[in-house]
Amino acid sequence: MFAVYAAEPNADAPLDSLTVGERPEPEVPDGWVAVSVAAASLNMHDLWTLRGVGIKPEQFPMILGCDGAGTLEDGTEVVLHSVIGDASLHGDETLDPKRTLLTEKHQGTFADTVVVPKRNAVPKPAGLTPVQASVMGTAWLTAYRMLFVKSGLRPGQTMLVQGASGGVSTALVQLGTAAGMRVWVTGRTEEKRAVAEKLGAHATFPSGERLPERVDAVFETVGDATWSHSMRALKPGGVIVVSGSTSGPNPGADLQRLFFLQLRVVGSTMGTREELSDLLSFVANAGISPEIGLELPMDQAAEGFRAMLDGDTSGKIVFTK
Repeated sequence: MFAVYAAEPNADAPLDSLTVGERPEPEVPDGWVAVSVAAASLNMHDLWTLRGVGIKPEQFPMILGCDGAGTLEDGTEVVLHSVIGDASLHGDETLDPKRTLLTEKHQGTFADTVVVPKRNAVPKPAGLTPVQASVMGTAWLTAYRMLFVKSGLRPGQTMLVQGASGGVSTALVQLGTAAGMRVWVTGRTEEKRAVAEKLGAHATFPSGERLPERVDAVFETVGDATWSHSMRALKPGGVIVVSGSTSGPNPGADLQRLFFLQLRVVGSTMGTREELSDLLSFVANAGISPEIGLELPMDQAAEGFRAMLDGDTSGKIVFTK
């Protein structure tokens, strides 16, 4: 079958490992289902896979793609839940120490067919197209959990999103606006800030700029480059919700500010199957149209990977069949 895959790990030149070609048809174990892929979205995780991060060398070649939407053999339209774990252990598969994502142990979605546990094929609402649904499983689910499960924010409160144009950031802007939050966003360029404004942000600011007032919560995916600003931006008792560290994982903690203002720092990773189902319903019911920055045929995947590597797009990159 057709697939886009990492032939081998390549830490220094990840795109050199990217291959478009044929892979064997997958076997379907008991309790799993085959999904015919209609659309699949690109994540930073796919670049890390090409670099060999989070995956053992013997796992290559590995078909890339954590996210996707498609159809089961009976024609049912589904959205893929990327987290493969044992929900019976904790009631939350993201807390399973043996959990894995598609492309870490199991082959991914950039192919004609992907095989997943039956529970990981979530019915797609009629109000979402396959392209829109294909972005939900990682970036949008991460944003949903950060905002609605981890932050404790209430409608009417003020949230700051650090970084204006990434997949999680644009999802946070759209979800927060739809939920009645006052949404502020930082961005490095006027063009990236304009994207956030188009999506409903109430105000945007250059990265690191002093804000007009302090906020109730900051949503962090950047790390070193924005951490000091995030800490200074919070009201007493406020919260930073962290789901990534693209600029580096070891900023100064600023512990005096943390304890004196009684701030909270909360980690968040992906989300559960039930949260994905709730997210899909919320997006469909609210009439949200996810921001798609670039849509390409799957056989032109290299162009999408290059755009992500260069930071040359806003919103999500989606590959279609």
